[in-house]
Amino acid sequence: MSAYPDVRFLTSANAVPQLPADTGVEVAIAGRSNAGKSSAINAITQRKGLARTSKTPGATRLINFFELEPGRRLVDLPGYGFAAVSGSMREHWGALLEAYFATRQSLQGAVVVMDIRHPLTAHDQDMLALTLGRKVPVHILLTKADKLSRGAAAKVLAGARRDVARMAGVVTVQVFSAHAGDGVAAARGAIERLLDGKPAQPEVRSAEKETPVGSADPTGAS
Repeated sequence: MSAYPDVRFLTSANAVPQLPADTGVEVAIAGRSNAGKSSAINAITQRKGLARTSKTPGATRLINFFELEPGRRLVDLPGYGFAAVSGSMREHWGALLEAYFATRQSLQGAVVVMDIRHPLTAHDQDMLALTLGRKVPVHILLTKADKLSRGAAAKVLAGARRDVARMAGVVTVQVFSAHAGDGVAAARGAIERLLDGKPAQPEVRSAEKETPVGSADPTGAS
C-alpha cells in the first residue's frame, strides 16, 4: 500500500498569482536538471508517474503542487542548471523561485536533490543559499547512489556533510537511489519531519532499502 494513498496532483503555477492558497504546510523539492528529482518524488510517494520523468533535462518548467493529504503538500520546483533553456526563461524561473521563497508562509523546509557523482555544484550552492535565506531546514538527497560502490558513496556522503556543516543553517544529507530503493524510507521520514516543522534527522540509515514502485528510470531524469 502506498505511504500516501490519497496523494494527488493539485495544480501548476507559472506566476505568483497562480500559486494555490497559502495554507497548511509544504516542503519544496529542488534539484539540478537530470539529478533525478521527479524519480525521487515518485519513489518517496510510492506513486509511479506522479511527477513527470523525462530523458530530456529541464522537463519540469512550472511549480507543481502535490497534495499528500489535506493541508500537507510537496512542491516540485523547476529544475535548474539546464544550459539549453533560453536566458529569458532562466530569468523568469529565477524571479519566480525567489518570489516563492520570499512569500510562501506555508513553506516548512526544502529538499535539494543532487547527483551523488556531482554534488554541491555552483547551481546547487545557489539553491542552498536561496533556501537557507528563508531560514528553513534543508535536507539533501544524494541521488543515483546505485551508480557508485558503497564505499565511494560513503566517501561522498562524508565529504558533503563536512561541507554543509560550514553553512549557516540546518542542513542534513543522505544517500538515495530511486532505482535501487536505497534511502527511500529515510527520505520519506525526513520530509515528514520537515512538514511537522522539525529538522530532518542528522543521521539516517543509508543502507535501508525499499522495493521501487514500478521500473525507476535508470537515467534518473529530472
